[in-house]
Amino acid sequence: MSHTDSISDMLTRIRNAVHATHESVEIPASKLKVQVAEVLKKEGYINSYELLEINPVKKNIKILLKYGPRGEKLISGIQKVSKPGLRVYTKSKDSKRVIDGLGIYIISTSRGLRTDRQARKEKVGGEVLCKVW
Repeated sequence: MSHTDSISDMLTRIRNAVHATHESVEIPASKLKVQVAEVLKKEGYINSYELLEINPVKKNIKILLKYGPRGEKLISGIQKVSKPGLRVYTKSKDSKRVIDGLGIYIISTSRGLRTDRQARKEKVGGEVLCKVW
């Protein structure tokens, strides 16, 4: 499984868990997935995440999902943008906004993962991994 497919898998698991209003979801870990979880946490889409060691080689990320005061879903959509057959790149000045700035794009830049807002501010471009709203 290539890294982009594993990100698709991560997003699908989060989407399904939120749809079923689960408290948390577990995903096989990778450095990139931990970075995605970190961005989601910083942006307030999830409560937190932790790394669980299954055995010395295998780790999972446990993502604690977040809902509003009346149980409303904070992630109404999460979607892969760049795919193995069709990579999507953006320059800092070209990066579009998700639903007039209500959502975020997660962009893989030379400085690590950034939201579209951070990428514009730091004037860096990169591969558009996904959008969250």
